[in-house]
Amino acid sequence: MTDKATSPPPTIDIEALGFDAGAHLLVKHALATLPLGEVLRVTGHAPAWQVQLADWCRGQGHGLHWDDDTQPLDMRRWAQLRRGHAQAGRWRGASATGASDPRHPDAVRAEASPAWGLAARGARVEAGSPEFEFRLRDKQELWTDSAAELYAQAVNAQWNPDTVIDWDDAPEPPPEIEDAIVQVMTYMIENENAALLVPARFLGQLHPHYRELQAALAIQVADEARHIDVFTRRIRRHGREPALSTAGGQASLKSLLDEPDFSVASFLLSVLGEGSFVNLLQFLQTEAPDPLTRQICRLAARDEARHVALGMSHLLYRLAREPGFQHRLAQSVAQRHDALAGTAGLNEEVFDALILVAAGELTPTAIARGYARVQQLMRDMADGRYAKLVRLGFARDQAEHLAALHTRNFM
Repeated sequence: MTDKATSPPPTIDIEALGFDAGAHLLVKHALATLPLGEVLRVTGHAPAWQVQLADWCRGQGHGLHWDDDTQPLDMRRWAQLRRGHAQAGRWRGASATGASDPRHPDAVRAEASPAWGLAARGARVEAGSPEFEFRLRDKQELWTDSAAELYAQAVNAQWNPDTVIDWDDAPEPPPEIEDAIVQVMTYMIENENAALLVPARFLGQLHPHYRELQAALAIQVADEARHIDVFTRRIRRHGREPALSTAGGQASLKSLLDEPDFSVASFLLSVLGEGSFVNLLQFLQTEAPDPLTRQICRLAARDEARHVALGMSHLLYRLAREPGFQHRLAQSVAQRHDALAGTAGLNEEVFDALILVAAGELTPTAIARGYARVQQLMRDMADGRYAKLVRLGFARDQAEHLAALHTRNFM
C-alpha cells in the first residue's frame, strides 16, 4: 500500500486549452475534489497558459509554484497548485444564509443579514457584494411556518375568470337591483385595492431570505388583482359604470395603508377586515339574484379565506414568541376607531344596496326580508371577529369589546 505522504499528487493536463477558452473549469473541478492545503499538478501547452494560470490562482486564492526541474519558458512545465484557505475568505460563508433544505430547523434564520442581498437562501455570497437594507428582516416580526403550505394551496387554487366563470349566465335583474349590485361591487373594488396595496407595500421591504412568505404575499397580491378585474367586469356586464365612493370609506382604507408595522397591518387587514369581507362574499354568494354574481363571490371568498389564514398564522407565530405584542394589537383597534370616529363609516348607499340585493324586489315583504338578512350579516361579521380574537389569545370580554370597535366600513 502506497503511503499517502509519499504518493504523487493528482495531475491533470489541460493540453492546448487556454484559460481564455475554459481551462479554468478543468482546474477548478479537479481542485474541488481535494481538501484544503492539498496539491494538484497541472501542465499544458497552450500559448501563455502559465501566465493565465498564475493570474487565475491569485484571483481564486490558491498557492502556486513550479517544479524545479523545468524552465520558465518550457511549454510542458509542471505547475503545483495548493488549494488555499484564502478561497474560503472570498465568500461570506456557505452557511451564512442558512441551510437550503426548508425542512431543516435552521433553514430560516432569526435575522437576515443585509450582506446576503438578493442571494438565494443557502448560497455563498461573495465578499464585496452590496448590502441591501430590507426593513423586514427579523423573523419574529414577519414569519409564519405555514407560508409555504399556504402558497402551495394558492398555486393549486388559482382560477382563470375567462374559463371558470360563465359570463353569459347573467340575466339582467330589475334596474334597481342591478344598480344595487353595481354599488356593492364599487365598494368591493376599493376595498380590494387596499387589500392589494398593503401586502405589495411590504413585499418591497421583505428580505428575500424569507422567500416562502415573499411568495405567499405575492400570490395574495395576484388574487386581489384578479378580484378587482372580475368585480369591474361584473359592473359593466349590463352597461353600467362604477357608482359612489365615499370619504368615510376612503378614510377607513387609508388607515390600513398608513400602518407601518407588518404585524399590525396584517391584523387589521387580513384578520379583521378580510375576515369580515369573507362574510360579505358568502352573503352575496347566497343572496345575489343572478348566477354570475354568485359565481364571482364564491371564487373570491375562497381566496380571501386563504388570506385570512396567512394573517392568522403569522400572528399566532409572533404572539407565541412575544405575548406582550397582544397589547399593541388591541391598541391598534382602539386607535383606528378613535381616528375614524368622525367619519360616516359604511356609506348609506352600500347598506341600502345590500338590503336590495337580499330583497330581490321592491316590495314591503321583500325589503323586510332583505333588511333582516343584512342585520344577520353584521352579526355574523362581529361573531367572526370575536372568534378570531379569542383564538389569538384575547380574553372573551376584551375580544367582544374589540370586535365591536372594528370600523363600520367592514374593512
